[in-house]
Amino acid sequence: MIGSGSGVGASTHTAPMSEINTTPLVDVMLVLLVIFIITAPLLTHAVKIELPQASSQPLPEKPEMISVSVDAAGKYYWNNEELTPPQLKARLNAAATQMPQPELNIRADKETRYQVLASLMADINNAGITKLGFVSEPVVSNPKQ
Repeated sequence: MIGSGSGVGASTHTAPMSEINTTPLVDVMLVLLVIFIITAPLLTHAVKIELPQASSQPLPEKPEMISVSVDAAGKYYWNNEELTPPQLKARLNAAATQMPQPELNIRADKETRYQVLASLMADINNAGITKLGFVSEPVVSNPKQ
């Protein structure tokens, strides 16, 4: 039998080999060394370009957020402070002259008459306020229905 340890010269190779053959490891390391020596100069090569000069300016400050609320009775509220229609017009005119112009958010009760809202939007437009938004609550649907 081949490799069974019996036969001519079997007594010289009975112990297992305790040395590691490092020749393949050295070959792989030399190949990697050559690859790195060749590719290293390519990685440091840079294209010469002239970048444009930019001047940085501070960002414009965020405008103030104003909440104008209208309840079902037609009463006006400026950031939760109750106002009469003449006081509201005066505040709208003052807000229109501010720099930057504030953002106006209209919050209206669902029972508010359309005429009251149309009058409010006309007053806002006449004052010269250009940033206007409407605040509403999302409809929550029940998935179990």
